[in-house]
Amino acid sequence: MRLGVCYYPEHWDEAIWAEDAARMAAAGLSLVRIGEFAWGRIEPAPGQFDWGWLDRAVESLHRAGLKIIMGTPSATPPKWLVDRMPDMVALDAEGRPRGFGSRRHYCFSHAGYRAEAVRIASAMATRYGHHPAVEGWQVDNEYGCHDTVQSFSPAAREAFRTWLAARHGSIVALNQAWGNVFWSMEYRAFAEVELPNLTVTETNPAHWLDFRRFSSDQVVAFHRAQAEVLRAASPGRTILHNAMGFFAEYDHHALGAEVDVLGWDSYPLGFLDSFRFTPEDKLAYARAGHPDIAAFHHDLYRGCTADGRWAVLEQQPGPVNWAAHNPAPLPGMVRLWTLEAMAHGAEFTAYFRWRQFPRAQEQNHAGLLRPDHAPAPALAEVVQAAEEIAALGPAGASPRRVALVFDYPAEWVTTIQPQGKGLSALWAAFDCYTALRRLGLDVDIVAPGAGLAGYALCVVPCLPVVPEALMAELAQFAGEVVVGPRSGSRDADFAIPEGLAPGPLRDLLGLTVARVESLPPGLEHPAADGRWAIARWYEEVEGEARPELTSADGRVAVWRHQRRRYLATWPTPALAGAVLERAARDAGLATTPLPEGVRLRRAGNRTFAFNYAAEPRELPASLAGRVVLGERRLPPAGLCVLEHDDA
Repeated sequence: MRLGVCYYPEHWDEAIWAEDAARMAAAGLSLVRIGEFAWGRIEPAPGQFDWGWLDRAVESLHRAGLKIIMGTPSATPPKWLVDRMPDMVALDAEGRPRGFGSRRHYCFSHAGYRAEAVRIASAMATRYGHHPAVEGWQVDNEYGCHDTVQSFSPAAREAFRTWLAARHGSIVALNQAWGNVFWSMEYRAFAEVELPNLTVTETNPAHWLDFRRFSSDQVVAFHRAQAEVLRAASPGRTILHNAMGFFAEYDHHALGAEVDVLGWDSYPLGFLDSFRFTPEDKLAYARAGHPDIAAFHHDLYRGCTADGRWAVLEQQPGPVNWAAHNPAPLPGMVRLWTLEAMAHGAEFTAYFRWRQFPRAQEQNHAGLLRPDHAPAPALAEVVQAAEEIAALGPAGASPRRVALVFDYPAEWVTTIQPQGKGLSALWAAFDCYTALRRLGLDVDIVAPGAGLAGYALCVVPCLPVVPEALMAELAQFAGEVVVGPRSGSRDADFAIPEGLAPGPLRDLLGLTVARVESLPPGLEHPAADGRWAIARWYEEVEGEARPELTSADGRVAVWRHQRRRYLATWPTPALAGAVLERAARDAGLATTPLPEGVRLRRAGNRTFAFNYAAEPRELPASLAGRVVLGERRLPPAGLCVLEHDDA
């Protein structure tokens, strides 16, 4: 795994560029990302290009032996373009324009802006597409950041109508698919269909689902338009994008089909503070990040491309500026995050950013250097990580053991019509992932159509719409299967399936869901031993499946049918742990229950162990192997690498 850094030469005096490049190389960095926010400097006026400064920046990096990922700058269109084309800006759900003054102020559906984005990408590719230092292109930056996937502009409305006509064929078919006979919502023509915002009360969920699909398709089409010109003008270079954490507003599997490498931006401390972790976890892991945040996304994005190529395009190196609270990482944490990415198969990890910028919106976002050019604490950890990576050599592939199925439309369905607050498919997947990792298991997160051959256990945490491709895989899968609640509960048009849930999974699971209820906080049905409880969601089930886990008052939490289990309640961490431990045992998988905060990753003939806890942790005695890095007693933010004779 190589190491890199995000650099903005336009922010700094040209006199220090060569020194910066030399310091990067000396620190063990070999890859630099530049250009993704520089449109205004590249083209300060319409059609007037200033390439000189960027030419010199590229040469400074090249002379230091550094390779470059060049970013296309379409995330930050300049003011002159917005003034020339004011309707290119997106409108939010309240109909307000997303105006100039920060970034991502464009509508994916605006044909004029898409053409401008292609034009600037083409100009950059023509200029730098064959430069020996340029080895890759990052298209745009963080699609959808700041809630910008969905636009409610006139351009989006017209594009949505065209998309609906292509999907449904006729307005009669659309009315039938959406159930528009309800509340007298039937349309006479596609031209009558509006966007799903600004309705008096809840919009038809089928309308929302199609709009979510459309919005996702617009992101992918926008990306494809630039990628096509880059591939033509700069052949042989890697095409990539930097996705985000806990972000499911567009289908990353669809984007993964359009890139060579899918990267993501890793900010474990910011994510811990900003997302739905418990107050206890937020305090316990305030300086480390929850032990599954980074790994979950490593495994998620590895599963989004056809050949599993992924990277970390932005790694948090210190305090960030955008969360409600922004603590500094534990000493050693940046090194740990780096080696963990290596263990999960990253092609490279790039730190954001080289030097903290003393102006504008990100003044408080740390870099590898302070604003006064002195090293920030993370720089020494990067140097150490670079030396350790070189000493360890290639990480090797991880074994196929557990496949966890996640589909982005599942998250759309459960957020459009949650039925119970916070019952999200994404977080059901995360909680199941955490339960598996606490057992010391390696997990691959896969799309519903991915092949399951070679896995011993398949986990489907929550999949309301079950694709035919998954049914085909499950029909021939010889391992254990665990399916979570709401799976198969809707068809592709957001209707309850004929024959009730779990729809196409009924025969496979040997049951039918007769009734569902969501449970408010405090309304729980605990097991007799108190280890777990039915909470948040409950389904009454009929059929030939037999009860396996039952609460003290007789409610069935888990049903068993042959090699398949069904959770009739929400996979809370305790219950997910109980059922997945049984499933892993039946699948013949050896588990290693781990101390709180410790996680494992196997790669080739090595096992990597990481300690996210704020206290030292001892590796279990059952975990064998020769220590080749670190020690078995893990300090806070410590890691250990064990080597085995067998791969």
